[in-house]
Amino acid sequence: MSKFDYFILLAEMRTGSNLLEANINMLDGVSCHGEAFNPSFVAYPKIDALLGFDRETREKDPLALLGKIKESDTLAGFRFFHDHDPRVLNACVDDPRCAKIILTRNPLDSFVSWKIAQATGQWKLTNATHSKSISIDFKPADFEAHLEAIQAFQVRIQHALQISGQTAFYISYDDLRDVDVLNGLAQFLGTPARLSNINKRLKKQNPDPLDQKVSNFDEMKEALARMDRFDLGRTPHFEPNRGPAIPTYVAAPQSGLLYMPLRSGPDRAVRQWLAAVDGAATDALIEKFSQKSLRQWQETHAAHRSFTVLRHPLARAHAAFCDRILLDGPRSLPEIRANLIRVHKLKIPPAAPDLGDLNSYSDKDHHRAFLGFLKFLKTNLAGQTSIRVDPSWASQLTLLQGMAQFAVPDMVLREDRLADDLAHLAVTLDIENPPALGDTAHRWQPRLQSIHDASLEQAARDAYGRDYAAFSFGDWA
Repeated sequence: MSKFDYFILLAEMRTGSNLLEANINMLDGVSCHGEAFNPSFVAYPKIDALLGFDRETREKDPLALLGKIKESDTLAGFRFFHDHDPRVLNACVDDPRCAKIILTRNPLDSFVSWKIAQATGQWKLTNATHSKSISIDFKPADFEAHLEAIQAFQVRIQHALQISGQTAFYISYDDLRDVDVLNGLAQFLGTPARLSNINKRLKKQNPDPLDQKVSNFDEMKEALARMDRFDLGRTPHFEPNRGPAIPTYVAAPQSGLLYMPLRSGPDRAVRQWLAAVDGAATDALIEKFSQKSLRQWQETHAAHRSFTVLRHPLARAHAAFCDRILLDGPRSLPEIRANLIRVHKLKIPPAAPDLGDLNSYSDKDHHRAFLGFLKFLKTNLAGQTSIRVDPSWASQLTLLQGMAQFAVPDMVLREDRLADDLAHLAVTLDIENPPALGDTAHRWQPRLQSIHDASLEQAARDAYGRDYAAFSFGDWA
């Protein structure tokens, strides 16, 4: 008896899904209902209904049709592409009683075949004498978009299966005529039926080599050579994912302005400006939101704008170092500080130094300590230390990605032009005569200016490569 109630065949156009469906339908007790959830038709072109569902009834309740497929006397399923009804995909991927079959093909071959089918109107071939073939003009931008959509879909499916502990039966286009592989699929589905031969009704379309199917073949080769197939230019990312950090958000007392802070940024100046917009003190700011209270705030402020502020990675790391590691205070992390001294051998004074006293704590001392912290950050953000990645020094890109789980800020501003940008933001809410922004620099930024050199710049780039690349940061000074 099969451990599955039904199956979903995850594929794309021109990957051989018609042939695979034809072979599946040759198995006794198994049936595949075409592209049951294709937005343009039901199951097959020119078919009006499937299992009593026409397009209108299916659109209203696709899960009802899915239920009919589950209730079939046979082990039934359907083909599903990345642009089919996402409501059905979510239900199937999360269901361990749904067998997942994943069909793949060389994306370049499927892309060229797709373009030829579009141009000729021939999507199936049962008689080779009726074959239509032309040479297509390869457009790199179209191929990249095609590839990106397919890969995003595949990554989504893979991740969903991984987190739910499921597995799928993978089959490639080149194995579709291998009867042993197809019988392996039958075994995976849990059916006793086996094939003695493959379906021979469908014929392979466009069997010619690529150089005969692509008119600008040499141009295509050059374009493909420029594509980074193995993602060699990526910046490795091992930081833990972040949540939206809603409790840290701050709203103006009355106006519809919401500040979504990135830790170790120009918080003090922004909070003062946010309160001054409504002529209030900072203790009148609305804070400590929950998801529920934030939604209520959004509903009661029909016109609202949210923003966050980027700070240069070097200046931000220095602020985090001073506030969280080097000095004592309500935001300091003494246990992490002790670990950095004991385990990571950072040259930090045992007691918090007086940053205003160059005699007791010189620029040389501060440079050495801060450079050590930047080198620690490189390993910490790469997941190579036992110390947690604190939000005070987590990369700004990761923090923004966490925010996006709830809402993307309307504006991502930069500290170096914050006064102008906040004034513009106020205008969008019809706030007249917005207040001037105070000094945004961290209180110990003068010490950073006095020790700044190329070694600190390079260490910051090594630690925050993703931020430099994503936000196009140059050198700090």
